[in-house]
Amino acid sequence: MRTDRRTFIKAGGATVATGLVLSGLDLGNRLLRAAPGATASTEDRMVPGVCQQCPGGCGIMVRVVNGRGVKIEGNPRYPSNRGTLCPKGAAGLQILYDPDRIHGPLKRAGERGAGRWQPISWEEAINTVAGRLGELRSQGLAHTVAFMSGRNRGQMGGLIGRFCEAFGTSNDIGHSSICEDGSPMGHWMAQGWKAYAAYDWDNCDYLICFGAGFVEAWRPTARLLRAYGDMRRGRLGTRSKIVQVETRFSISAARADEWVPINPATDGAFALALAHVIVRDNLYDRRFVGDHTFGFEDWADKNGHRHLGFKSLVLRDYAPQRVEGITGIPAADIERIAREFASKKPHCIAAGARGSSMQTNGPENRHAIHALNALVGSIDARGGVLRQIDPPFAALPAVVKDDAAASSLRKGRVDYAGTARFPLAGKVYQDVAERVIAGDPYPVKALITYYTNPLFSSTDIDPWKKAIARIPFVVTFSPYMDETTAHADIVLPDCSYLERWHDDVIYPSMGYPVWGIRQPVVKPLYDSRSSADVVIEIAQRLGGSVAQSFPWKDFLELIRFRAQGVFKTAKGSIVAPTFEEWWDRFVKEGVWTDPSYPYATENPDQWKRILATPSGKFEFYSQLLEEKMEHLAEDEAKARRIDVEQALEEILNNLKIKAKGDEFFLPHYEAPRFVGDPKEFPLHLNTYKLMPHAEGRGANVPMLQGMLGLQLGEKWNTWVEINPHTAEKLGLRDKDLAYVESQVGRVKVQVRIHPGAMPQVVNIPFEHGHETYGRWASKLGANPNHIIANEKSNLGGLAAYFATRVKVYKA
Repeated sequence: MRTDRRTFIKAGGATVATGLVLSGLDLGNRLLRAAPGATASTEDRMVPGVCQQCPGGCGIMVRVVNGRGVKIEGNPRYPSNRGTLCPKGAAGLQILYDPDRIHGPLKRAGERGAGRWQPISWEEAINTVAGRLGELRSQGLAHTVAFMSGRNRGQMGGLIGRFCEAFGTSNDIGHSSICEDGSPMGHWMAQGWKAYAAYDWDNCDYLICFGAGFVEAWRPTARLLRAYGDMRRGRLGTRSKIVQVETRFSISAARADEWVPINPATDGAFALALAHVIVRDNLYDRRFVGDHTFGFEDWADKNGHRHLGFKSLVLRDYAPQRVEGITGIPAADIERIAREFASKKPHCIAAGARGSSMQTNGPENRHAIHALNALVGSIDARGGVLRQIDPPFAALPAVVKDDAAASSLRKGRVDYAGTARFPLAGKVYQDVAERVIAGDPYPVKALITYYTNPLFSSTDIDPWKKAIARIPFVVTFSPYMDETTAHADIVLPDCSYLERWHDDVIYPSMGYPVWGIRQPVVKPLYDSRSSADVVIEIAQRLGGSVAQSFPWKDFLELIRFRAQGVFKTAKGSIVAPTFEEWWDRFVKEGVWTDPSYPYATENPDQWKRILATPSGKFEFYSQLLEEKMEHLAEDEAKARRIDVEQALEEILNNLKIKAKGDEFFLPHYEAPRFVGDPKEFPLHLNTYKLMPHAEGRGANVPMLQGMLGLQLGEKWNTWVEINPHTAEKLGLRDKDLAYVESQVGRVKVQVRIHPGAMPQVVNIPFEHGHETYGRWASKLGANPNHIIANEKSNLGGLAAYFATRVKVYKA
């Protein structure tokens, strides 16, 4: 039987969809049958909420029958997903009813990691934590507490930051340095704001996508799937072109018009070669560049010193013929893609962390890639890159800091973020283990974790086990016995996202403000509590200025306080005469939004918000980066009594940056570093995420594991994708078991021979390899983070997940 590509895709899609529907119906029917007293007169209602299976935060509607959730659908009012959901969202009930959730507070009753626990009351748990933290604070050691967190949605990140500031520790350590921090750094260098961007997919006719899993694992997934369909077939007479640039023939590459395979970590060079052609052939947007950019042409500063401009740099150093040797992309393809892209408006450049950012040259790559958007006038224009607008929340009162807090905050951060070691970093999550082991700059006396699991998610995991053994007091808020929780002293189990109040500000995507609300769709199944409520209670137990900084009785009261600002604007999808009426509608509808984005290209008064730089323009030459480095050099020069110029040169050398002078402050290509001798470790390791991946938490969700690797027919397993020619040289066959080894360790996985793997790159999905967690996740597959070296971008403090070389051999 002969099957063409279209028939194959339609049949495959139907099979997947049928499997999803049947899985969901089966779960719902079983829960419905289990509902006590389920009869024709059962209570049956739909409760709105917000998914938390990934940062996308899609709106959901949960069908509740007799107090039990039986089905999750998309909320049609939510603008990002409009009633649709990805598989992760549909599987949410398997999070709620997971039999391996922790049922209540626990206290360690044996050696760390031995699995011996004593159930305790919430009163004892909170008193224990507040007591230990209070002792440290009274001893002048508040700075030795580290609060590590992950998916801080809505007000949660601010709540944790507020607690740290009031308590007196600078160690509010989020997880974004092991995620997408390179993107905000690129925006900050050029536009002056350090945040993710939104993209106007609905109006984009030509997209070059650098490494982002556009249709399988970027964010928000449901929004991107809908955007993909609209870009391809949803506009009358228009079909957008998508060019996917990455080291692996991913699902996104397969669904694009063109896949451009690229040598690892050379994305910035490719972007600058495109810029070379666009500038050389006068295809750039002369009006935008002339009116709204700084540093395009050579220029002179206020002292008369001449400086190199972006135009001169790209014409001098980034000819396609030269860049072909760096990227592996033929010069003819660079020329063609550059001309196509520049000539087809509206157009946009987008990039994901798992290609360009998670490299030793991540910030430089992102600066170079983002510069293309300015070059063609796609900054805050239809079809271009936008700055997400946040809801108009009521301002929080100032944090109350006593002398103890102020003194401890001056002790600095344990991860050295923002210093000469990592100038652009806001946090360096993956380095905390090394700092703890070294006791540098001071010992860590207590660790608190929320929605993060460093013993699973960080690079080079083994040092974390040594580090956590050296921390005297460890507290986690995990509802699961994950790897970090297994080594904790006190466990304060969070509710699932279907059992608590928690708001959600939309992940940058729509441009205009969107605010959703989670609410308890069912009563908590166990003796768990909202982590936000517990943080507030701990602060109040600490008393004094810490308690004064938390005047709310619980998290819901804080959310309502913030909501007053939205209500008072009398704008958007909900307008009411009183706040209580406004709030009632908000809870019933699940979302407030104020649609219609004010493009700066059509509303000139918006340029100040979009271009928040010293020049008020898009800065090819980053004056903010220059100011930051000058301040660090001045401090270093003063401390060591040396010249500022010498201090700056030494800082750049310590950062292992090759660019010098003006080139450093311009978008440029910084050659990447890799860990491992290429003679011993000849292959590059690339890890990737698939649509069912739920940030490592999906491993204990049977519905998601049953569809994990549909592109290869794989599930409940970890595999390595190897190019056929490479496999032949290594003597490997499809389905063989093999070791993938780096200089820090090895993992055992199944071989899948895949023509979409580049000859010099092997690919392993990230999801499995939990040592603990639950009955399905524990001991399932392998975690590639065990073999990823802790290399990083020193400029940005970013984990360089793709800087590890490996070898592969038969097990």
